[in-house]
Amino acid sequence: MRRVLSALGARFSSRARLAHALRLIEDGDVVAGVALLGSVAEAGMPEAQFRVGRAYLDGTGVPPSLVEGARWMRRAAEAGWVEARMVLGTLYLFGLPRESAEGQGVRLVAETPGDRVPDPVEAARWARLAAEAGSPDAQALYGYILADGPADMRDPAAAEGWFSRAAAAGCPQGHLGLGLVWMRAATDEAGHARAAASLRLAADAGLGSAQFLLGALTEQGRGVARDSAAATALYGRAAEAGVRAAQARFGLALLEGRGCARDATRAESWLRRAALAGDREAASLLGDLYASGGDLPPNYIEAAQWYRRAAAAGHAASWRALGMLALTGAGQPRDVTEAVRCFRQAAALGDGRAGADLGNLLLDQDVSEDDRRDLGRYFAHAAEAGDPVAAFNFSICLSQGLGMARDEQAAAGWMLRAADGVVNAQYWYGRMLLDGRGCAPDAAAGRSWIARAAEAGMADAQVALAQLMLTGRGGPRDHAAAAVLYRAAAEQGQVDAMFSLGALLGGGHDVPVDRPQAQHWFRMAAERGNALGQLMLGRYLLRGLAGVTDPAEARQWLERAAAQGVPDAAAELARLGAGAGPAAGAGAG
Repeated sequence: MRRVLSALGARFSSRARLAHALRLIEDGDVVAGVALLGSVAEAGMPEAQFRVGRAYLDGTGVPPSLVEGARWMRRAAEAGWVEARMVLGTLYLFGLPRESAEGQGVRLVAETPGDRVPDPVEAARWARLAAEAGSPDAQALYGYILADGPADMRDPAAAEGWFSRAAAAGCPQGHLGLGLVWMRAATDEAGHARAAASLRLAADAGLGSAQFLLGALTEQGRGVARDSAAATALYGRAAEAGVRAAQARFGLALLEGRGCARDATRAESWLRRAALAGDREAASLLGDLYASGGDLPPNYIEAAQWYRRAAAAGHAASWRALGMLALTGAGQPRDVTEAVRCFRQAAALGDGRAGADLGNLLLDQDVSEDDRRDLGRYFAHAAEAGDPVAAFNFSICLSQGLGMARDEQAAAGWMLRAADGVVNAQYWYGRMLLDGRGCAPDAAAGRSWIARAAEAGMADAQVALAQLMLTGRGGPRDHAAAAVLYRAAAEQGQVDAMFSLGALLGGGHDVPVDRPQAQHWFRMAAERGNALGQLMLGRYLLRGLAGVTDPAEARQWLERAAAQGVPDAAAELARLGAGAGPAAGAGAG
């Protein structure tokens, strides 16, 4: 009966027709209701125009259409409907299709996202009109434009004022805006606490962005007590609300068990959602997750897909990871050319390790001459631009004739330029000075450069400097300092240093003899394949030089040394075979 009376009343006035249309929608006859709204809107009623625009934007009773929605919103806004002005401001802010001509309204073609063009000036105009009319949502929107719009439109003080008016009216977006303004301006704990309090009001109202920001403050302990569990819970709420950055943070928290129980499966799910929404860090983390295995089985093909997604968004480490997959043939045929391409992309984006990877590829036997020439040109260009790692690699190319003509003089010049910032270059420039390659020989300067690299912790440089100190080349002899350097390098796993330290401690040098320690370091070197270490360990065990005699083990080590072509090992074995007893004191060090 109500519907019949409504239909009868609709014959007499636009207001009655509007009421009848709304009743049809309320009763479930959405298509008929929106159609009737359209006829009322065509007659010029602003509220009906607004509601028709809303229907097109939401796809309620009509196919969704940004263009049609904006057209009707504009008509309602021009007629003074406040809410339409606020919505139109939002549409202009995030982008509408270009207008076909000035004053002809919104173009009624091509609604693809790429066809949309933001217009912050129009957005500000319509938002301000609605804000001045008292709309709290519009006040928050206008504040946002003044706070985060184009630089020439920004007015932080005015933005704070509009956010305050919106917040005073109970608008969550106003509290969010104030929280952002105060967070940016905070210089002490009180400022951060003020921002956090405003963000909490917005977060409690369900705004995902506020939940994410409050989570970040809680994780860092800025303005609120540091609380990993509370931060992760806030990230989870924001993730559920669709905030991409929160989905990535929540996924990482689940992966690491930070503030929650560790759950690799849920972590993967949230990281995937963030990555598909365009978060490059999440995509890179997924690549790491699938490449490393652990909780999930290794899947290099899946890893490569996520790395490619992150790399396409400019993620340097993901380009390097793709290069490593191509270089090692993980989940794909080995492709050195592709590895070179990926490492170059990573280096161009600032990944310092990728420059070293490219340098290592120069010596890879599978690198084609074309690739070496390309690498040489790349290093030359980057070196000229001031990249010290590229200068080092360019010097190697010139020194060894890799992808270009050999030029040792130019190599020395580029190595010197690299030496100010690259430890490896300090070592190699020192070697060039010692050997007189591409420059005049200068043992003192060479030793000085090698010392710089040794002080920086480079094991090969520590070994080289120790040898110079043993012989007194380029400076004074200092066997005690040499022993310290050998030990430092040996503790980094440098096998030659292990043998040399054993030899130094075994006697005949200006350091206290310590044969048990000498045997220890000979064993360390021998176990890592050092032929002379195997010889000396065999001799020590055969003669009991460190207090323990073991002819059987001695024979094993001597055989291994002999197999590597050490003549003295073969001679020791020959004496053993002849039944000769240990020759006390022979060859101690």
